Amino acid sequence: MKQGSAHQGPGHRTDRLFGAMRWSAGLIGLALVAGLWWVWRGPGGGSDSAVAPVIEDQQAAFSQYAGSASCRDCHADAYALWAKSNHALAERPVRADWDQEAFVPTRSFRHGTQQTEVRRRSGQFQLVTWGFGSNWSAWTVERVIGHDPLRQFLISAPGGRWQVSEASWDPHKKEWFNVYDEEDRRPGEWGHWTGRGMTWNSMCAFCHNTRLRKNYHEATDSYDTRMVEMGVGCEACHGPLRAHVEWRRAFPDVKLADPTLKPLSRDQYFDTCGACHARRAELTGDFKPGDLFLDHYALVTVDATDLFYPDGQVRDEDYEFAAFLGSKMYAAGVRCMDCHQPHAAKPKLPGNALCQRCHTGHDPAFPTSPVIDPETHSFHKPDNAGYLCTGCHMPITVYMQRHPRHDHGFTSPDPLLTKLEGIPNACNRCHTDKDTDWALDWCVKWYGAKMERPARARARLLAAARRGEPASRGGLLELLRSAEAPYWKTAALHLLERWATDPDVIQAALEQLAHTNALVRAAAARVLEPAAGAGHLRAMEALEQALADPVRAVRLAAAWALRHSLDLQSQAGRELLHMLDWSADQPGGQLQKGLLALARQDLSQALAHFKRAVEWDPHSAAIHHDLAVALSMAGRHHEALDHMQQAVRLEPNHAEYHYKLGLAWHELGSLQKTVEALERAVALDPRHARAWYNLGLARHALGQTDQALQALLRAEAADPTDARTPYARATILARLNRIAEARAAAQRALELQPHFPEAELLLQSLGR
Repeated sequence: MKQGSAHQGPGHRTDRLFGAMRWSAGLIGLALVAGLWWVWRGPGGGSDSAVAPVIEDQQAAFSQYAGSASCRDCHADAYALWAKSNHALAERPVRADWDQEAFVPTRSFRHGTQQTEVRRRSGQFQLVTWGFGSNWSAWTVERVIGHDPLRQFLISAPGGRWQVSEASWDPHKKEWFNVYDEEDRRPGEWGHWTGRGMTWNSMCAFCHNTRLRKNYHEATDSYDTRMVEMGVGCEACHGPLRAHVEWRRAFPDVKLADPTLKPLSRDQYFDTCGACHARRAELTGDFKPGDLFLDHYALVTVDATDLFYPDGQVRDEDYEFAAFLGSKMYAAGVRCMDCHQPHAAKPKLPGNALCQRCHTGHDPAFPTSPVIDPETHSFHKPDNAGYLCTGCHMPITVYMQRHPRHDHGFTSPDPLLTKLEGIPNACNRCHTDKDTDWALDWCVKWYGAKMERPARARARLLAAARRGEPASRGGLLELLRSAEAPYWKTAALHLLERWATDPDVIQAALEQLAHTNALVRAAAARVLEPAAGAGHLRAMEALEQALADPVRAVRLAAAWALRHSLDLQSQAGRELLHMLDWSADQPGGQLQKGLLALARQDLSQALAHFKRAVEWDPHSAAIHHDLAVALSMAGRHHEALDHMQQAVRLEPNHAEYHYKLGLAWHELGSLQKTVEALERAVALDPRHARAWYNLGLARHALGQTDQALQALLRAEAADPTDARTPYARATILARLNRIAEARAAAQRALELQPHFPEAELLLQSLGR
């Protein structure tokens, strides 16, 4: 099962640009303007074509499938390989011959503060543990997901749900373990096995079965999930084949090609693999082989979050697809089936033999592949793990405590990035008894100037951008212009969202909205959202045009950016509503529905969605934060404060929450507590420009003029592009009769924002 946040709906991602609410500085005096304001950065939906069904009718879709058994007679060898594969066994009913050893004899194991017993009683396999309603009881296991290297178990629950146990079986070690290790998730938590984070219908079902429809009904909070075939069958990768089977049976001796078949291209197969081997947000819930990946998913890539390392290595449960998109291998035309036997779901050759097919210069399909001798290249002997290509270029991340997965970014080890940015390197992953300097010394000795790769500079730039370093803005714009790989253009755009109102960034995003790659266009649409919201005419026009983009992910990003005015009865609106309905069974989906309601000025409906999200995941700081924002907008300031305080309690080191807590205290008139919360925010994040700005205004309101000016200077250093900060400083200086300094600050504001009316008036009053 894909754990935790692996396949959550768009609303549960951490890719938000939190509110840019400012306390404004007036010409005569400083007025602290209350109110929390924010923007959620997530995908939406839309297209301006004639209204059509968003997805195919279920009965019509399912009727096109024949089942894997129908392939066996004609494709016996491929079928035999598949039948023993992890794909074929991705999900199945429990079987006494396979599962008896896990449950007999009765045994128990401890995980965190909890105890789980496994047993067989009256012919049923059971888990005895804390479950629904915090009851200690026996729960009957009916299905298994996964086969090797671990197996998890499905338990039927009310409302058509299947819940996935965190208690899992290791068939190699013959032992039980908890996929969350010692995390100790408790009943009532989103991630407990009884919670929505472990609901098979939403989190696991699509990738463990063939052509599945989740069929969630929001009104009853229930499921009617249906599938064509349990497990990842032939048609999960080849597409529906009933017409092919019927044609072959009708014309068994005809040697001509079957006219019903539509062979898939290499890129179509790649997208089919990506449907399950990517961390992504669902847009339709109805991908099938031959479809474009970005017509059904919003891909999670390197961005401002820590889901990937800045050099592109996977950090969380990110799977293979995104990292591979950013690799030189992908750019060279390599695709999954060049290395993997698709029916056995295993590499075609063992060890270095797989890589040496191309890297000896003998493969005509890739004639430009550099010739590499493993021993002289790796400086390791054949009997050493460092001799393996995968050891250095495909380091392993262990998922779910037992599942080692190779990184498919094909990065090169760089201990300097470990030393400077905390990015792991393959050398020290293996040589755990050595320090980073030891690894760095050997790399410099062996490879010299080759270590100064462009990838190193790019990783350092992206790491600096994640920290919010102002100087990284220019570097990101240059990366956006110069990067050949669309993946890294996309990463640059994601990280430029921090500066989304900057004119240069807006112009760059407008240009990239015309890029030939849809991943880049979708990212550009996201960058343009704040500008469009602020009434930027070119941004609005460009996004309107993007509603007709041929790729759904781009249309969705544009539609979400224009959600305030989007016609929900148009094709764009129908696509948006379909996406929101599909994800409505998760807290993140309820959040996003609330955000749409908020954008449409339906505050009561927004609050209803936000409250439901909190009920479903009461331990999520982000959800409490979002509900607090909506309550503030409704004028329910005491309730808003309560939820913001809860967010801070849940994540006490989150600077943004302390910042918003400061604003919430101000709404209730407590300037001293406002200052305390904002001081904590800037202590946690010294580059938080908005927190410094508001801290300066709050200190000024308390009569702490010198400290106020210092805070505003820190705000300018953190974000030197915002004209409002020097303007605020100018107003304070003017009141102190420090005319020359006030004039200089006002002029600086006008340099940043020509025709800034308040700054022009201030300069007039000071005498130019």
